[in-house]
Amino acid sequence: MNMGHDHGHDHTHGANKKALLISFIIITGYMIVEAIGGFVTNSLALLSDAGHMLSDSVSLGIGLLAFTLGEKVADYSKTYGYKRFEILAAVFNGVTLVLISLYIFYEAYHRFMEPPEVASTGMLVIATIGLVVNIIVAWILMRGDTEENLNLRAAFLHVLGDLLGSAGAILAALFIIFFDWGWADPAASVIVALLVLISGWRVTKDAVHVLMEGTPKNVDLKDVIAAIERIEGIERIHDLHVWSITSGQNALSCHAVVCDELTIRESQELLRKIEQELAHKGIGHVTIQLESSDHPHDDSLMCEGNGGSSHHH
Repeated sequence: MNMGHDHGHDHTHGANKKALLISFIIITGYMIVEAIGGFVTNSLALLSDAGHMLSDSVSLGIGLLAFTLGEKVADYSKTYGYKRFEILAAVFNGVTLVLISLYIFYEAYHRFMEPPEVASTGMLVIATIGLVVNIIVAWILMRGDTEENLNLRAAFLHVLGDLLGSAGAILAALFIIFFDWGWADPAASVIVALLVLISGWRVTKDAVHVLMEGTPKNVDLKDVIAAIERIEGIERIHDLHVWSITSGQNALSCHAVVCDELTIRESQELLRKIEQELAHKGIGHVTIQLESSDHPHDDSLMCEGNGGSSHHH
């Protein structure tokens, strides 16, 4: 039952890795062009976009490293392998985004006070090419698993912020060319910074939730409890924990109280039924301890796992 799940995960993993590699090459190349262009034209909107692109380049590189390390097999030292590195990479990316946005706010404030001369035509040309590059990279990443994979989603949000940054730089350049509005350059960079801040905060929050072994967002705990307890032979469950090993790989452990007279064969059949039921609910790694009704147990862990819920199973 789990082999199909793992095969599907490996296939998606390969596609995600390829998407990251192509995106990394394109973004890194254009980031250098945009940084040089920002210095030459004296545009903060371009420089902030290049700074964001640098963080993209780093995030995509770390993302690639995370996928590569995640392929390393489990050993006695790391029994889950290195899959969690993906989540650590997502935390790093999220925090980087937040720091970059704060720096752009700081720079923009000074430019509002004293708007410098900007070579608007060069700025317009570089920003337009940047927009095309970001659209291509966003399309490549969208074809990967941006919904389930936190690491890939972090990289995609970086690129989306870039795309909007390039659009902002284009608008700013047009305002400077036609209306001579010098403040349009720092104004565009502030809008980019806001978008960067929001996406950085979201990625960091989601990644920390995984590191804290919180219940995966795509798993309804009440539904899981009901599904297990509906199975014939299960009296109740306790010590239930559901968490994510990494993006798209959910795990569950619990104690299940069963009828005393179950044979070993019946117990195995019962376990198979539970595994099949949970596979439909997006949980591929299941560890269940079967015990008789007279087995002593503590319900307090169940309550803690449920965030203080009043369920006593």
